[in-house]
Amino acid sequence: MKKTIAYFLVLVSVIFTQNSFAQSEATVQFLLITPGARATGMGESFVSIADDATATYWNPAGLAFQKQRQISAMHSNWLPQLASDLFFDYLTFVQEIEGLGTFGVAVTYLNLGEQAITSENSPIPTGTFVSSEFAVATSFGTQITENSSVGLQLKYIRSNLAPELSNTSQKGDGSANAFAFDIGYLYKNLLIDRLSFGVNIANMGPKVTYIDKAQADPLPTNLRLGFSYKPIDDEFNRLTVAFEFDKLLVRRYQDENDETKSDPFYKALYSSLFDESMNTELKRVIANVGAEYWYGDMIAMRTGFHHDDIGKVRYLTFGAGLKYASLYIDAAYISPLEQGHPLEDTIQFSLAFNF
Repeated sequence: MKKTIAYFLVLVSVIFTQNSFAQSEATVQFLLITPGARATGMGESFVSIADDATATYWNPAGLAFQKQRQISAMHSNWLPQLASDLFFDYLTFVQEIEGLGTFGVAVTYLNLGEQAITSENSPIPTGTFVSSEFAVATSFGTQITENSSVGLQLKYIRSNLAPELSNTSQKGDGSANAFAFDIGYLYKNLLIDRLSFGVNIANMGPKVTYIDKAQADPLPTNLRLGFSYKPIDDEFNRLTVAFEFDKLLVRRYQDENDETKSDPFYKALYSSLFDESMNTELKRVIANVGAEYWYGDMIAMRTGFHHDDIGKVRYLTFGAGLKYASLYIDAAYISPLEQGHPLEDTIQFSLAFNF
């Protein structure tokens, strides 16, 4: 049992998000899985756009410019090349409070499938358990000028990786609770018309403890910074291009006793930017680029590219959208450039409704 849980914790930390192949320094990395088929179709370059209900993930500052009441849901079979029972869901709702700003709530859920329980002395399974992780968040965005806004999100995180340990010397179990917050900023018509800038720092909070507090792991604090521009914006045609850069703000190091330690999140906000050579730090920046074309506010086509140099993760994204009255239907497909990549054949579907 002990061995199974240890292996599973490592497995989850390494493979269960797009970005985590290079970023296994943090835990609960399901928080980095990007929701919304629209954003995925644009190569996950959405922090400077954030103009629908998924702003609760991408940039809470984007809520400030949303005057509609919208509910949005997404489902995706996750890493289908690894297992058939993994899936990811995201549900969010936003509502404007006139004269104050726009509020949002969101639920993120990752089902990690069924796992076998084995003992230290035998590989023969003695039972099974289902692992999952989820987060519940509330957010708020408000305008500070005609063209700029700020946003804040608070979240509760629950990780259920394994059942309670028994007959071991370890303390605790394979479950953990955590709290975190995000802050975001958005500026529209920056310097020129139709150019937007967005930045979001997500998942700031205390470390997460599964077994032993001395071995607590940091949250995946993540910086997103990007620009978007609309070169075409008329009655029948709209084209948006977007660029985004992501960086995990986590610092791990070896202390004088050769033990692995990590900085608290407030220190890692800057120490993670300067603990290695500038060349290495730049390689750790993940680059995303994407484009979206709308015809007549009815049909959308999207494409994008994700590049993670350190993690050797590169993939193209493709997407399409359909709007009918107040209903939005979106789909996205991830196409890794490396054959046999766990993200191969990943498809996302989203629904959104204004009311």
